[in-house]
Amino acid sequence: MRAAALPEPELALSADEARRLALRAQGLLGAPDRRGGVPAMLRALGAVQLDTISVLARSHELVPYARLGPVGREAVERAYWAHPPTPADAFEYWSHAACVLPIGEWPWFAFRRRWFRARGLRWHEVPHDALDGFLDRLRAEGPLTTKDLGGAKASGEWWDWSKAKVAMEWLLDIGEVVCVERRSWRRVYDLPDRVVPAELLAQDPGDDECVTRLVGQAGRALGVATRGDLADYHRLNGEQVDAVVDGTGLVPVTVEGWDAPAWADPDALAAPARGRHRTTLLSPFDSLVWDRRRTSRVFGFDHRLEAYVPAPRREHGYYAMPLLTGGRLVGRVDPKRDGTTLHARRLSVRPRAVEAMAVALREAAEWVGCDAVALGEVRPREVAPALRAALDG
Repeated sequence: MRAAALPEPELALSADEARRLALRAQGLLGAPDRRGGVPAMLRALGAVQLDTISVLARSHELVPYARLGPVGREAVERAYWAHPPTPADAFEYWSHAACVLPIGEWPWFAFRRRWFRARGLRWHEVPHDALDGFLDRLRAEGPLTTKDLGGAKASGEWWDWSKAKVAMEWLLDIGEVVCVERRSWRRVYDLPDRVVPAELLAQDPGDDECVTRLVGQAGRALGVATRGDLADYHRLNGEQVDAVVDGTGLVPVTVEGWDAPAWADPDALAAPARGRHRTTLLSPFDSLVWDRRRTSRVFGFDHRLEAYVPAPRREHGYYAMPLLTGGRLVGRVDPKRDGTTLHARRLSVRPRAVEAMAVALREAAEWVGCDAVALGEVRPREVAPALRAALDG
């Protein structure tokens, strides 16, 4: 009697191999795809988080800058938002947070649109009696902002939204309207059948199909990931990952030093992760570092956004941006533009990375139109003279 075949052992990765897989998957190791530009980068990442804070540039601009170098900021805007009659390449929706997503992903967020509809509410009371009226205005007048509809605020408080704002955000949640354009940072709401390609609108995948697609996409964008990593990328939960991960094509692996099972993109495993490392400052909302637990595990770097921490309690500053160089996170800086000067208000860097920090600061300053860099607090203090010399060199 022939003995039963033993299961294939899981592939074991070193911590460095996992780190390089993550960097390459995120477009930060190897030659950047400048021919494909920002649209190709967005398709590879699957989601680019939006945020209103702008001290150097807004986060959605910093993400392509980190990967492609000093790409024109107008090119970034054109890649994300449609300018009618140009067809839309992307849309805004709830993924990791409020994100820009490739337009081809529209069908795969149907599960979330259905979830919102079944829930029947958001954190504001939905004015259901007014929804048809707002939709009628869109049909008659074309795409509109909340300003066109009377304004976004009911009072001076940021959370006190007008009826129009609540209605349009609810309609966005459930897929009755879509945002593929912004004007002066305001969402422009439109009807899906005017801006989403018909072949995408015609698709209606089930919830399991949607989640399978998104878990697989997260695994490819991360390179190698734990259950928690896969869930966090598009804000799913662990049970959803468990239910579909076997159907994603991702393969189980173990990673040195990781205390949880992991999965990897088989295409990423097929070739060694080698190439040129990017030296750059990263947005705190960059998908390489937006999951703080993963950042600590992969890079040994503890980072958090302190914008909402009272100023006296901040350790690294309002909008500390990690420094990536040589495939490692080795410092951070809290920047602010003032005219044509980029102020590094609070900065910390490993002594061996002083030159890299100077390069990153000079490049970032030039990209946003600054011609000088001014240093504030530098830690450790003994590296400040070398950093000033490197900036002046």
